[in-house]
Amino acid sequence: MKEIAIIGSTGSIGTQAIAVAELHKDRFRVGALCARQNAALLFDQVRRLRPRMAGLVAAPAEIPPDVRFCEWVFGEECLTATATLTEADCVLVSVVGFCGLPAVLSALSAGKDVLLANKEALVAGGALVMDSVKKASGKLLPVDSEHSAIFQCLEAANGNRPRRVILTASGGPFRNASVEAIERATVSEALAHPNWTMGQKITVDSASMMNKALEVIEARWLFDLPLEQIDVLIHPESIVHSMVEFEDGALLSQMGVPDMRVPILFALAYPERLRTETPPLQTRQMRALTFEEVDKQKFPGLSLAYQALQAGGTACAALNAANEVAVHAFLAERIPFGRIWRVSKDVLERMPVYSASSLEAVREADREARRMAERLIVKE
Repeated sequence: MKEIAIIGSTGSIGTQAIAVAELHKDRFRVGALCARQNAALLFDQVRRLRPRMAGLVAAPAEIPPDVRFCEWVFGEECLTATATLTEADCVLVSVVGFCGLPAVLSALSAGKDVLLANKEALVAGGALVMDSVKKASGKLLPVDSEHSAIFQCLEAANGNRPRRVILTASGGPFRNASVEAIERATVSEALAHPNWTMGQKITVDSASMMNKALEVIEARWLFDLPLEQIDVLIHPESIVHSMVEFEDGALLSQMGVPDMRVPILFALAYPERLRTETPPLQTRQMRALTFEEVDKQKFPGLSLAYQALQAGGTACAALNAANEVAVHAFLAERIPFGRIWRVSKDVLERMPVYSASSLEAVREADREARRMAERLIVKE
């Protein structure tokens, strides 16, 4: 029986992870749950799953009597408490934002397998995380559909050296929109993703393709690849989740219907493969698989990933922080959609680059970039 700690249990990935764990109750036990502020849903999860520990970043006014049987932790420290639960074999980190980085580092230091659905941990602190992986007894397993696909393809390499990895992107709601329409897009338009159901922040990132910029950085660290070996193609069907091209000319892809339960369960059960309730891909009904180059005029944010990686140090942390601030400002209708990537670009180009040799250095760069992004937004 594998015991799981879930950080971000009330979000899209967290709730789906609980669903697949409940599908295989003979294999998994949920030992800890942690959420930011959705107390009502977390209480329901605790009643159903009866974990050892539960945590809320935003402490509620009262804990209902029927969920007081487990240990409760409040405030930001609940993330690291969940990540280091003694009985947990693996920790799913599915929170959004920089707050996932300390949790990932804590879990690795505690010898846990980390199932990573938090892009920002590797974007902001890639060198720190991968250094911890080298020292740790646990594994780092990607949960993002694209990186899970690449990981699965590399598992089948059998000594065949990869020439490049190709991250696929749906193109989001603005794939066929004009540059002008994208610039003035509304919140509701940006949140109308054609293929995936996700949280607000990642859905906006998908609309701007900043999510793909973050995934490029993530891939660089996860797979130890130089920039020139990481490509992005738009694939509107979202059937090919990513591809790896090998030196012998073979191109391997991982395909399936767009359902996050597949990569979640792959990471949970690794190296085994267990069934999901995901419907099989109906290949007889497939008419075409299309791939397109990314239009840099429509999606200029993608190039910021390469710019940040070339700058090195804390540049990626600054980019991530600026994007977070800009996305939240857009969701609050403080800035237009077209300002998101511009705020990120301005911060990236103005911020000094420091060594990313410690968590505190990365955290300080994150704070400084957030302050700068906020000043730019207010000034505008």
